[in-house]
Amino acid sequence: MNESDRTELDQVDFHEEDFDEADFQEFDEADFEEAEAAEGDIEEVDEGPVPVVAVVGRPNVGKSTLVNRIIGRRQAVVEDVPGVTRDRVAYDALWSGRKFTIVDTGGWERDARDRAKAIAAQAEAAVLTADVVLFVVDARVGATDDDEAAVRMLRRGGKPVVLVANKVDNARQEAESAHLWSLGLGEPHPVSALHGRGSGDLLDAVLAAIPEEPTGVARPRGPHRVALVGRPNVGKSSLLNRLAKEERAVVDAIAGTTVDPVDSLVSVGGEVWNFVDTAGLRKRVGFASGTEYYASLRTAAAIEAAEVAIVLLDAHEPISEQDQRIITMVAEAGRALIIAFNKWDLVDEDRRHQLSREIERDLRRVPWALRLNVSAMTGRAVDKLAPALRTALENWSRRVPTGRLNQFLTALVQATPHPVRGGRAPRILFATQAGTCPPRFVLFTTGPLDPGYVRFVERKLREEFDFAGSPIHVSVRPRKKNGRSRG
Repeated sequence: MNESDRTELDQVDFHEEDFDEADFQEFDEADFEEAEAAEGDIEEVDEGPVPVVAVVGRPNVGKSTLVNRIIGRRQAVVEDVPGVTRDRVAYDALWSGRKFTIVDTGGWERDARDRAKAIAAQAEAAVLTADVVLFVVDARVGATDDDEAAVRMLRRGGKPVVLVANKVDNARQEAESAHLWSLGLGEPHPVSALHGRGSGDLLDAVLAAIPEEPTGVARPRGPHRVALVGRPNVGKSSLLNRLAKEERAVVDAIAGTTVDPVDSLVSVGGEVWNFVDTAGLRKRVGFASGTEYYASLRTAAAIEAAEVAIVLLDAHEPISEQDQRIITMVAEAGRALIIAFNKWDLVDEDRRHQLSREIERDLRRVPWALRLNVSAMTGRAVDKLAPALRTALENWSRRVPTGRLNQFLTALVQATPHPVRGGRAPRILFATQAGTCPPRFVLFTTGPLDPGYVRFVERKLREEFDFAGSPIHVSVRPRKKNGRSRG
């Protein structure tokens, strides 16, 4: 056992002389069967294709409000202006014990141009990958020419469509919504997404429309999504423009120029990536207000929708508490992480030495994050971003075979067993990888493990299987008490 291992395990009072040979014998056949049975109960394991429900409609008819009503929390960004939602964003939902994925889309408009055309294309792609489409119409306005054009688009998609008459707040408006039968999509379902009126009946209709064999294709298969996040004025837009080799985002010396997330398809390292330039986060979302509050929500949504995040830090300024909060936000979202120290051209030798100490002190919670020293102004080392992105994404989606995982853990536990507690040491019976993106591992044990030992196992997993750039989650499933004697 090397010195770093002993230092970490000292936190759980490890003493090698407390163990004998019997404490780390291999588990018996009954233990193996019990662990395998428990493995089938893991909530995170793949349960087969999950139905996909796409929410489509004109701008500002209340699609995102309806999504929030369905998922039971305010996660999709809502504002009383059209065009807040631009991309397809998928959320997990549950109704009457049935899981499904709800996909929020931007407003669909016929003859759209420029950005509106790209938003409409995203909505059409969501229809093609969905099992059921929720077509939302503003019942107070009635069927418009754009609604009728959208119906023709939906019919070309050939998917089951549930017509939603939104913004119906009372019985009189419900009666008036009957004229939406004219769209030819069947019965309109009157709801108030804002107040919840009629939402239960609507969800019953959605479940009834789901086919027996759903496709389960929830997220678009296209360029990897990369979120550029950080405090204001650290150079996110400048880096995007450098990568794109053109002015894709407005750059100004005044902090806070970017408010809305800006999506850009950029070719970097011979591959097309979808970069999302986000608003600078000055403070916690809960303490923001006004435009800054909504910008913070959109940035948080951009992180959730991304696969990997590049957190930009100003290299010639001290690492701030807000920098650490942003990094924690990305890690807790389970996204692959690259920390880019921008403005490296302004860093002198003294600052490099000081920064090294700050990294050791302030970034010790994410030692697995990939780090790069770049300069968006001069182009220094920006060509290293593509290899770093590929590495982080590869490790983010890495799956370890169960046999190899358990061989590694058996050797690890024999070399460094768990400390004795109450006269016995809990043992790891079996382990499995419950999922990817990020990698999630479950340890089946004879009893609870000390948090320090779990951290030790996590670090050894990283060293053995190389998860650089990706968070990993390790959870413990203690064996249920069943009265079986342990001789």
